[in-house]
Amino acid sequence: MKHYHEDWIQEWCEDNGWTDLFVERYNNYWAFPPGAVMPEPIPQKILRLIKAEKGFTKEESNWLLIIVIVAIISGILTYLWQCPLPIVFSFALSAVTVARMEVEDN
Repeated sequence: MKHYHEDWIQEWCEDNGWTDLFVERYNNYWAFPPGAVMPEPIPQKILRLIKAEKGFTKEESNWLLIIVIVAIISGILTYLWQCPLPIVFSFALSAVTVARMEVEDN
């Protein structure tokens, strides 16, 4: 799951003098610090600050919306069918999604 929008990182780089942003691999951003001749990874502390400031990406928002819709439908089906399986499915989907939304520190 994409945790950062590249425009957010590019905006931070422009504000702080970093140049030539590129993504080495998924969610791993590198750029040239001011006056440097070798690129360095964008510090995790900075990425966490950007995430706290900007919030969820579109992909994360979509997954959260899906979880809410599935939970509502599962609650209704559980009540109508008098069977716990729909709510168990909703719980499993929520658990997997929340685990995917966790931002890993590299």
